[in-house]
Amino acid sequence: MTLSKTLLAAVSVASLAGAASAEPVRNVVLVHGAFADGSGWKPVAEILQADGYTVSVVQQPMTSVADDVAATNRILDGQSGPAVLVGHSYGGAVITEAGNHANVASLVYVAAFAPAEGDVLGAMSEGTPPASHSITATSDGFLLVDPAQFPADFAADVPAATAEFMAISQIPMNGQIWGTPIGAPAWQYKPSFAVLTTSDRMINPDLQRSMYARAGSDVTEIDASHSVFLSHPQDVADVIEAAAVAAGL
Repeated sequence: MTLSKTLLAAVSVASLAGAASAEPVRNVVLVHGAFADGSGWKPVAEILQADGYTVSVVQQPMTSVADDVAATNRILDGQSGPAVLVGHSYGGAVITEAGNHANVASLVYVAAFAPAEGDVLGAMSEGTPPASHSITATSDGFLLVDPAQFPADFAADVPAATAEFMAISQIPMNGQIWGTPIGAPAWQYKPSFAVLTTSDRMINPDLQRSMYARAGSDVTEIDASHSVFLSHPQDVADVIEAAAVAAGL
């Protein structure tokens, strides 16, 4: 994987400008997606922290879009300054709304939905369907990935033991989220970056590509599964750091 020309240019400009340039954003807020939790961000968070960033991880309840945006805003309220807001999978829908928070300098979508206003995630996914068919519903309307199919569909390039534990430790997602229209997107007026996972079986890579193009995101493609944050943490951290540098220019 290589950083796109725009990201390399941003980093180069920051390096050449030296003391005359603004400082890059130093805060990063990470939002997990459906069927996972914030602990999956650990490898990425450790890289960012080693590079001097202050990292916060949102543990949203996945009970409704409004609840999850509120949980994210709660963390953003506590930031000491501007932050890069990062979302994986369904977390991309969350950051699309929560990115309107005053403390958000830029957005990073990681194998994520990047909806427009009024978009419904279920309809988007049905329109450009993923390779997987493993999402099932509980009797009370929450969604899970079939644990037997989880490793292949969600985390094919992650060590088997890790993928199997992820399968049995999923956070159920309220099925109503799948039918909730998304509010005004922050990507309309804030810079956005994206990691496009070309071997993703949960969100069709073609859907990712079209969403990121519509949002005007600076896109980095990685041959990875939906769990790219675990299989390629350095590559994901590189994109986040490039977004932080660009936001500070």
